[in-house]
Amino acid sequence: MTDNILIDLSIEFAVEIVNWCESIKGKSVLTNQLVRSGTSIGANIHEGNYANSRADFVAKFQIALKECYETEYWLEIFYRTNTMNEETYNKFKNDSGKIRKILISSINTAKSKMEN
Repeated sequence: MTDNILIDLSIEFAVEIVNWCESIKGKSVLTNQLVRSGTSIGANIHEGNYANSRADFVAKFQIALKECYETEYWLEIFYRTNTMNEETYNKFKNDSGKIRKILISSINTAKSKMEN
């Protein structure tokens, strides 16, 4: 665990996505998409925390936010195709929502500081 809740949440989320995708068979193209977007969230957050400017920070966090929305899309596809049960879907959706809310707040705060 780090001192950064967003990094911790995104790493835990990515690990759970990877583990779930490895546990199912026969959906390799879709699981690849979910793994890619689900792990990209944390990678962009991590990169943003080492940005060389506030604008770079905002750009990386906005990419992470886009990846969060894409991940939610793939989760819904898995749920609607009955590949993912409702309990798992709701957990992933809730976890993604927590990350998304923190990202939005962080982006808005950083943007407001850029205007001052």
